[in-house]
Amino acid sequence: MPPASTGASTLVVAASSQPSPVADSPAPAAAATDRLEPGRPGYRRMSFALFAAGVATFALLYSTQALLPAVSASLGATAGQASWTVSAATGALALCVLPMSALSERFGRRQMMTASLTVAVLVGLLVPFAPSLGWLIALRAVQGAALAGLPASAMAYLAEEVRPKALVAAIGLFVAGNSIGGMSGRIVTGWIAQLWGWRAALGAVGLMALACAVVFHFMIPKARNFTPGTLNPKALARTVGDHLSDPLLRRLYAIGALFMTVFGAVYTVIGYRLVEAPFNLPQGVVGSIFLVYLVGTVSSAAAGKLVARLGRRGALYLAVSTTAAGLLLSLSDRLAAVLLGLVLITAGFFAGHAVASSSVSRTATKGRAQASALYQSAYYLGSSAGGTLGAVAFHSGGWTGTVALGLFAVLGVVSITLYGSRAARAERLRTSPVAAVRA
Repeated sequence: MPPASTGASTLVVAASSQPSPVADSPAPAAAATDRLEPGRPGYRRMSFALFAAGVATFALLYSTQALLPAVSASLGATAGQASWTVSAATGALALCVLPMSALSERFGRRQMMTASLTVAVLVGLLVPFAPSLGWLIALRAVQGAALAGLPASAMAYLAEEVRPKALVAAIGLFVAGNSIGGMSGRIVTGWIAQLWGWRAALGAVGLMALACAVVFHFMIPKARNFTPGTLNPKALARTVGDHLSDPLLRRLYAIGALFMTVFGAVYTVIGYRLVEAPFNLPQGVVGSIFLVYLVGTVSSAAAGKLVARLGRRGALYLAVSTTAAGLLLSLSDRLAAVLLGLVLITAGFFAGHAVASSSVSRTATKGRAQASALYQSAYYLGSSAGGTLGAVAFHSGGWTGTVALGLFAVLGVVSITLYGSRAARAERLRTSPVAAVRA
């Protein structure tokens, strides 16, 4: 099972070998001799280019999250208002993932990634000069929409250009870039904001992303195995409709959204709590809290073993229990307890996300790329909703309100999983006369 990223989702690379619902005819399978692998020319360049793209994407996407208290103080905004600088970006990305994945089938993965990253970086260089909160939110929404083209295309590019035996390692480097970008962007902005203000911090992220974009442009090899197709909106709509009519896929999409609602709420609001009494931490230290994300790398990697030992639903129950325990522990006024709570929340979230996202690939029998794109949309909509609702809850009821929202979302995951267990049991009884007699 591939590890989950900090906001990056897991696209199903196997989908590229199937007929695309947005093209009139599928691309022919690439000859093994045309594909990249370790030791062959271009593999290292490709890996480094996509690593850089992953760093830029998630550094930009969540660049304002660690800065929300400073943005609120500077622009006179409440936590709920400032949270839209994060929610607008993730929400726009959620809405644009599916159409961007369709466009990449027509115009090419490399072209789509290059265009998306270029537009996002240019907007990122404008963001520090936003004259008002409204302009800042608008620019962040444009940035999120532009960034949707990169995760929508990167996995398909890897599936087409890399030999199957080297695919997991290549994806791992891209996901590592996602994780490092998401974490380092928050840490860098926290420390720079403490020294020179939040605008300088956003400018630094923009320059870092620009350097990554230049590396990507000059390092990414040309696609040798992509065959463009003609857009077929009716076929795309039919495939999406089939996925949304599948009860199990709907449950998995809801689980991904609810997990991300918890995560988005906690990490959008935690900065406000830690800069206030009784903690009174400086902005740089608050930004460094995001080092906890490293726990997610471990828990997502361990999710495969959990599923093998406990089953998919058992792993989900363990993930939600860990998340709930972390939420309750974070209510303490002791910093060590709050940090331990964040560790548990992060571990539970990443494990749950890894289980849900990988289950999508096993459930969808056709149009897997679109099934994964729908999961991405639900995932980022959950992030957007969690960030905004978590800030509103914090404004109304303090950290207790944010925790209550998180526990409500966790209860939703438990309810959906229980319902799925009962539905699966009922289906087995319906299709197995022996089981029905024994029941």
